[in-house]
Amino acid sequence: METVPRPGLRELKKQRTRDALLRAALELFTTKGYEQTTVDEIAEVVDVSQRTFFRYFAGKEEAAFAVQVMVESHFVESVRRRPLHEAPLEALRRAVLESWDTFGEVIEAVIPIELHMRTFQLIESTPALLAAHLARQEGLEEEVARVIAEREGLDVDADPRPRVTVALFGGVIRLTSRLLGAGEDLSVEAIRDLTALYLDQIGPALAENWHTVGAADRE
Repeated sequence: METVPRPGLRELKKQRTRDALLRAALELFTTKGYEQTTVDEIAEVVDVSQRTFFRYFAGKEEAAFAVQVMVESHFVESVRRRPLHEAPLEALRRAVLESWDTFGEVIEAVIPIELHMRTFQLIESTPALLAAHLARQEGLEEEVARVIAEREGLDVDADPRPRVTVALFGGVIRLTSRLLGAGEDLSVEAIRDLTALYLDQIGPALAENWHTVGAADRE
């Protein structure tokens, strides 16, 4: 049985420094404001130099999205693990809800979940971060579309269905993110419940005649 080598003291120290810088950055971003926070202030909290900050992050934006990148990777892996008998949209739905149920294990090793949720709201309310987030989502959707195409045995460039499905799914997730970012309840439970509610409306919204009741009443 192979054993996973334990990281050395040097690697552990580097990881702790990165985690400390990340937590300091997110705390300052969410309390003082993203634009108002400087790299020097982040470094000062951890008692390191500005140069040390840039060893771990290309800039403030990378720090702001560092945990989100972890969450997105967790979601993509959840999609990969979904059973093949699930239809693509159902696989995406179950994967995102599973991610909300389990992503705490990924995040809490680095920062408190409460801080991540405040950062989530910060991204939604900061124009520069929101623009970067939307641009990043295009890359994420393309990655997920390719995962869906692979599990279905399709050529993503020849068959439009994977990209169309992921675009539809992504639009709903974007809507729920915007609603939650503007709301007061940023608990994991609130986000999971709203996500499930809106995803469950995709079928009725696309397949049903919304005017059926009104038309019957007018007859």
